[in-house]
Amino acid sequence: MIKCTAQKLHKLLYLLIAAIPGLSRAQDDVMGDPTFFESFDQMIGGINGWIGSILFADIMPGENRVPFIVGWLVFGAVFLTLKLGFVNIRGFTHAIAVVRGKFDKGDESDSDGEVSHFQALTTALSATVGLGNIAGVAIAVSIGGPGATFWMILAGFLGMSTKFAECTLAQMYREVRPDGKVMGGAMEYLSRGLKERGMPKLGAVLAFAFCILCIGGSLGGGNAFQVNQSLASLGESFPWLLDHKWVYGLAMAIAVGVVIIGGIKRIAEVAEKVVPAMCGIYVLACLWILFAHAGDIPWAFGQIFGGAFSPEAGYGGLIGVLVVGFQRAAFSNEAGVGSAAIAHSAAKTKYPAREGAVALLEPFIDTIVICTMTALVIVITRAYENPDYEAIRVAKQGAALTSRAFGEVITWFPYVLSLSTVLFAYSTMISWFYYGERCFTFIAGERFTIIYKAFFVFIVFVSASVTSGNVLDFSDLMLLGMAFPNLIGVYFMLGKLSKETKSYMAKVKNGF
Repeated sequence: MIKCTAQKLHKLLYLLIAAIPGLSRAQDDVMGDPTFFESFDQMIGGINGWIGSILFADIMPGENRVPFIVGWLVFGAVFLTLKLGFVNIRGFTHAIAVVRGKFDKGDESDSDGEVSHFQALTTALSATVGLGNIAGVAIAVSIGGPGATFWMILAGFLGMSTKFAECTLAQMYREVRPDGKVMGGAMEYLSRGLKERGMPKLGAVLAFAFCILCIGGSLGGGNAFQVNQSLASLGESFPWLLDHKWVYGLAMAIAVGVVIIGGIKRIAEVAEKVVPAMCGIYVLACLWILFAHAGDIPWAFGQIFGGAFSPEAGYGGLIGVLVVGFQRAAFSNEAGVGSAAIAHSAAKTKYPAREGAVALLEPFIDTIVICTMTALVIVITRAYENPDYEAIRVAKQGAALTSRAFGEVITWFPYVLSLSTVLFAYSTMISWFYYGERCFTFIAGERFTIIYKAFFVFIVFVSASVTSGNVLDFSDLMLLGMAFPNLIGVYFMLGKLSKETKSYMAKVKNGF
């Protein structure tokens, strides 16, 4: 029966390859009869070309090309930072006070919601602090040089304002259902917010588009990419797994399935324990290497700042490095994408902007701190230009490249890093499952969530055998694509958002 089912799935992939424009050409590139996993990989590659021609259309054609979706994110982050009066700076210390629990008692404890401020933050961080920090940064530096790091840092700083905006709106327009479950996120403020403004059809279309892209991002960047890259890193220390990929896929599928059955409360409970531990281990390892090469740190920063404004001409100049930096930062911290708004909408809080303040800490932790540390290690060890690692760079196996960089200084640390990447991947997958599941539920209803759970676990298993390049490209397309409908909604509701921000920041200034 299992064999029969596999044959049917294989046949279905052939039909999809033949039916969707561009996929049949990918089929022709493989000689002979491809396996099920090869067919699946070909389908992913064909879909990338089909969707990428739309989302990554050039707005500055020529040598200095800028993909539309990257320009869209840059404009949104700059505009919201200015419009909200640099809330990323003004709300920073207050955000720390909220996360430390200063407001958890009293009115906050009586508020509707399913999780605390800290649980919402760790759940969202578990989705962002992951292989984007380990693998994505390595890929960015290997493609754009050390200068890409500067633009990642800047993107993280500006993205703090974007996170504040979308997560504040998520609280303002969330729906608390009779069973206590929260439905919130970009799909809610797109549908309900635009309906409030007399544009119900536009709101419905944008909400549906966001949900489809989020489901794709959940299965791609939040699932397949995590499995694929963590396996590549683990394979550096345990080569046996590379010859038995299905074993890793099965183990991860079981581990994810056990947690996602419990919903957001179970996910939040796991995240608040796993995220601080894995971040602590990784940051300590980075500090170890940086202290061991303390004399090289000024040189490394010189490479980063010098490369940001005087990059190698072969890659298209300044614009090329900027695009790589912003694209990798967006994939890492997801500011403007709207995904974290789903987690923060479930938090207990009296003021929507208070949860927005908590959310602005995510790009700071994720990009400005952790991504910068990873980049410094890669630059100091010169792993990004080591000719011995050329095959890894070409294959876009960023986690493996970072593992080699750590191994240059701490010979035994690749074993620890390999296990850390599994934790990073695991925490990201359970959080992104929740994002995709909420969007699937928004479209299909609560009673069909079991279908999404089963399919998500299936993709975990399959993705262990899919090539890195196609998975990475698909992840970018889905994740970055979510920013288009999301930021449209933010712009339309900017009036209410500004009013809520001014009112709340005045309370903060006056000590409530």
